[in-house]
Amino acid sequence: MSKQEMIRLIETKRNELMEIVAKRGLNAAVTIQISQELDSLLNQYNEYMYKRKKRLSSQ
Repeated sequence: MSKQEMIRLIETKRNELMEIVAKRGLNAAVTIQISQELDSLLNQYNEYMYKRKKRLSSQ
């Protein structure tokens, strides 16, 4: 997956989370689930960027 695809997924999930929070509130089970999905995407992105930076600095 490319960096741009990851960013697009993160933005989509972030928008989904904001909509759910507005409709269901912060403590709804679905809100927590989507928040965890966003956290996972952000962790994947951070790992990707770390590996990329490490790879570039070793060249």
